[in-house]
Amino acid sequence: MIATLDNFLNFFPDIVQKKEVQALLKEVSLVSGYLWERGWAERNAGNFSVNISGYFTKKELDKLSSYPFFPLNKAYSGLARSLFMISGAGTRMRQMAQNPVAHLCFIYIDATGTAYHIIGGDKGDQTVKPTSELAAHLAIHQNLRQKKAVEKVVLHAHVTELIALTQLPGFDNRERLNQILLGMHPEALYFFPQGFGFVPYLLSGTEQLARQTVVALEKHRTLIWEKHGCLSVGTNFTETFDNLDLLAKLARIYFLCKSAGVEPTGLTEGQMAEIRNSMPIVL
Repeated sequence: MIATLDNFLNFFPDIVQKKEVQALLKEVSLVSGYLWERGWAERNAGNFSVNISGYFTKKELDKLSSYPFFPLNKAYSGLARSLFMISGAGTRMRQMAQNPVAHLCFIYIDATGTAYHIIGGDKGDQTVKPTSELAAHLAIHQNLRQKKAVEKVVLHAHVTELIALTQLPGFDNRERLNQILLGMHPEALYFFPQGFGFVPYLLSGTEQLARQTVVALEKHRTLIWEKHGCLSVGTNFTETFDNLDLLAKLARIYFLCKSAGVEPTGLTEGQMAEIRNSMPIVL
């Protein structure tokens, strides 16, 4: 049995009014606008999540434990009693930029990690439900927590340039993509010293995509979903957006060279080695 909308909304103002959440909402608004302006969030494309459990005391979180829950398809024991800010299913980033509170929700994972409930604002007369990519987001957050990673934000968008690139023959593997894109600009290696991950095409919203994404993020903080877009984890929204933005620029440089009728030479192996030997550098 699912609780009424009134019950779900009881804790919503308490969450939204937290100063840390207010700061996050400002970032959400800015980054959502960037995604829309770039054309990376057509219609209801793009989604994000943030682990905000650390902003609340155990006593505050315990208020949520008595709500009815939606069952999850699998257990996330590492996320038991965790609270997340997450984009709503079917919501538009252009609307998120104007009023994030109306287009996102908060979800609380129960004590067993097998179910969640929604703490959402109003969207018409319906409670906002979490993104259809919920499985991938929870799998990533569980992996981050198990590694005791500092990253708390997950951002996914339909980055046009990267979708186009993975439509080309031969651009369907991590090695080839890293070789080409990291060779387009000398400063790329400073931000992607281990390169970036790649997940071959899988159906959106599936457990299989979630599993493969977690594997790809073991050694990387940013990855490309073949023919689908890009995903990044970071300590804040600005960082995750910057990762997507940089990969998109590298792809644009490649396409500009190709549109001029030439094959880009890219950085040589010697030049790449020189850059790696000069790291770390704070830019």
